[in-house]
Amino acid sequence: MCYDVTSLTEAQLKYARHRSEDPEFIAELERKLALLKGESEAHYHVNAFSHPKLLVFTNAEPYTPKLFTWGLIPPWVKSREEALTIWNHTLNARAETLFEKPSFRHAAHQRRCLIMVDAFYEHHHLKNKTYPFRIRFKNHEPITFAGIWEEWTDPETGEFFETTTIVTTNGNDLLARIHNNPKADGPRMPVILPKNKQDEWLKQDTEENLKQLLIPFSDKELEAYTVRRLRGKEYIGDVEEITEEIMYPELEGNLLG
Repeated sequence: MCYDVTSLTEAQLKYARHRSEDPEFIAELERKLALLKGESEAHYHVNAFSHPKLLVFTNAEPYTPKLFTWGLIPPWVKSREEALTIWNHTLNARAETLFEKPSFRHAAHQRRCLIMVDAFYEHHHLKNKTYPFRIRFKNHEPITFAGIWEEWTDPETGEFFETTTIVTTNGNDLLARIHNNPKADGPRMPVILPKNKQDEWLKQDTEENLKQLLIPFSDKELEAYTVRRLRGKEYIGDVEEITEEIMYPELEGNLLG
């Protein structure tokens, strides 16, 4: 699963180059991203259950960066109480059931998006302890996840929400070595879209064709390393130091090959 990310930090302006190769488009996107930065916080580590804002590009406006709340609220939700309950269960959407589950199927067919982050974290379990790994591209470029989005208005207050969730799939070889949660039914990872597949995900297309994009990303371009604890009393907070490599002697033994 994917519940922890680094977002909107050093790679922010690089996001523009992942949406276009046209210099004019890139310049305009960089301008929009700079403006958007004033509306958001940079996160070296943020947990999904705090429902932060993530940077997205939607199929409705493919070249306009937006900030959507992490945790999807489906349009059929009838109350704020129901919304607050459901969005803790819609932080990730499994690719295998994306087009079937009531919470996701409308968005999967009609409202897809790209979610851009700098890195993500997963936990390795060993002898009743967990060890966080930070995963990123070897070239430190931004990572683009397949996502879906929805709009919802609180019927009592009129407050308007734009929300999103990250699509996940089976873990690749790297994630298979890291993500070994005994409560999970196998290793998972977010769906990472290479640059030449991003617009395909946003286009209106058949369910069959869209499903072909929701596959594990090759581990050849990814790297992973252990960092400080992301939970509990040892957590130092959302600061740059949380991204630094920390070695755990008990993990020595070629976990990552």
